Amino acid sequence: MIKTSLATMLVLLLTACGSGPVQPDWQNDAHQSLNSFSAAYLNGNTRLAEAEFQRARSELARTGRLDLVARAELVRCGVQVASLELDDCPGFAALAADAGKAERDYADFLQGKAVAPALLPAQYRAVAGKEKAVLPGIESPLSRLIAAGVLLRSGHLDAADIAVAVDTASDQGWRRALLAWLEIQARQAESRGDHDTALHARRRAELAGGSR
Repeated sequence: MIKTSLATMLVLLLTACGSGPVQPDWQNDAHQSLNSFSAAYLNGNTRLAEAEFQRARSELARTGRLDLVARAELVRCGVQVASLELDDCPGFAALAADAGKAERDYADFLQGKAVAPALLPAQYRAVAGKEKAVLPGIESPLSRLIAAGVLLRSGHLDAADIAVAVDTASDQGWRRALLAWLEIQARQAESRGDHDTALHARRRAELAGGSR
């Protein structure tokens, strides 16, 4: 499932890695490690996630291509946004000067900044265009959570979107992401006086977190 979910984020990376029918070992190894990183991170296994990301980064660094490493950093940033770890993507920022415009536009999108929809991968264009109820139409679970995180950052996330994000993380069994989104759901429900929804979200979080 992660391999499919990462297809869009990895396309910038993989389409630039080579044109021959046989992929070099470093490309395959980097792809596998990025997939393993994403699964581990979303599940809350921080140590394994960091080890797999560093392995992928090391494989890409063998090429001496700063742009490829920058794209891998965008993969990491996207997975963090899906889990509501919302920083300024420092790994990518350090390499932004060596990335292309498409990568810088995607980085801005992940930061919740205004980006022309046409500059983004197809599944994110409706999000950038601030269209309503776009999350259910995003096929990839990971892309759906990334879009939800972007909507949160840009202040355009509503209760229905939060429910979609919670259900997505729950369906995939992504503990770290689920706990983060359940907390958002509880806070948002409390703010509008829906105490039953807030309590239910917190009970689910206790179960997923192992304290119930």
